[in-house]
Amino acid sequence: MYEKRNVGKFGEIIAQRYLIQNNYEIIRNNFQCRAGEIDIIARDKKKKEIVFIEVKTRKNDLYGKPAESVNETKKNHIVKVARYFLHRYGLEKEFIRIDVIEIYINDNKNYKLNHIKQAF
Repeated sequence: MYEKRNVGKFGEIIAQRYLIQNNYEIIRNNFQCRAGEIDIIARDKKKKEIVFIEVKTRKNDLYGKPAESVNETKKNHIVKVARYFLHRYGLEKEFIRIDVIEIYINDNKNYKLNHIKQAF
């Protein structure tokens, strides 16, 4: 469990660096409310959209691709949390999208990143 949490946190750090390098501004990390949690909330400066990002980090795909673990239940939680965040901060009129960032990482901390825009 501890190693899994460390892999996940490392993946979120990789995702944040990637986003910053690709003209995103990080708004919040690990935003939580009763409906659930969103890993990263960022602003895509090019498209002027608020992006809610789920980061999935794995060492391999023995149990499927990382993005495949974002099932209907998780999607519903993300949508509810996104709606709450928008309402709480008066951003209901903003353009938004929901993305998934998949990261494969090995024991040497080398990684491969796949950014799935408009994931659902």
